[in-house]
Amino acid sequence: MRDDPHRYDDLLDLPHHQSAARPRMGRMERAAQFSPFAALTGYGDLVEETARLTDSRPVPGDEELRRLDEAFRALAARHEPAVTLTRFIPDEKKAGGRLETLTGRIRRIDPVQRLLWLRVPDSGSHGLRIALDDVVAVEEEPEE
Repeated sequence: MRDDPHRYDDLLDLPHHQSAARPRMGRMERAAQFSPFAALTGYGDLVEETARLTDSRPVPGDEELRRLDEAFRALAARHEPAVTLTRFIPDEKKAGGRLETLTGRIRRIDPVQRLLWLRVPDSGSHGLRIALDDVVAVEEEPEE
């Protein structure tokens, strides 16, 4: 009897069972049961963060440092000069960072604390506080 290939033939003609207590599940809901799930929560974010590129911090030479220092001294002697400067912003999550170019007016330069305050549109009344060591380039803008 075990080798009989037709032993369940009598079940083929029976109607499909439908529960009276539960509604029939739709195809999308049924398919969702078998879709892959996030076994490693946060893994995709980690891969994305690792793939994100950052720039390395520029290392200015002695001549560039001397030119920047002279430019800061000259700008400090003027009343709110208009400048365009490029600064390095370190990344909070990994080594490196990015360069940002800003145009505005220097409100103040503090050579002791090595800071400058740059007023750019939408920066508030005090302006942005920028470390002089993060400035890569500075260029004075012509007065209007």
